[in-house]
Amino acid sequence: MTAPTPSADRPERKRWLDDRRNVDKIFYGLVLICAGLFLADFFYHKHVNFAFENWFGFFAWYGFVCCVALVLLAKQMRKLVKRDEDYYGD
Repeated sequence: MTAPTPSADRPERKRWLDDRRNVDKIFYGLVLICAGLFLADFFYHKHVNFAFENWFGFFAWYGFVCCVALVLLAKQMRKLVKRDEDYYGD
């Protein structure tokens, strides 16, 4: 099934994420939420198993470092598993 193509007499409808201001609102909203959760680490008592889990912002930093490591690992894995452009034939 093919997607319908916009006709010449009917302009393509603009979506709400096409506006850069809306994308900026989402981005800064996520930054604000993440900063709030990071600062909330001051205000609750943690029941930890290891001493380093009690460091301020440990889980935020741990998550960030693991996410960056996953991206870098995936870039290296791509070199191993990628196929030629015509791998499946014509």
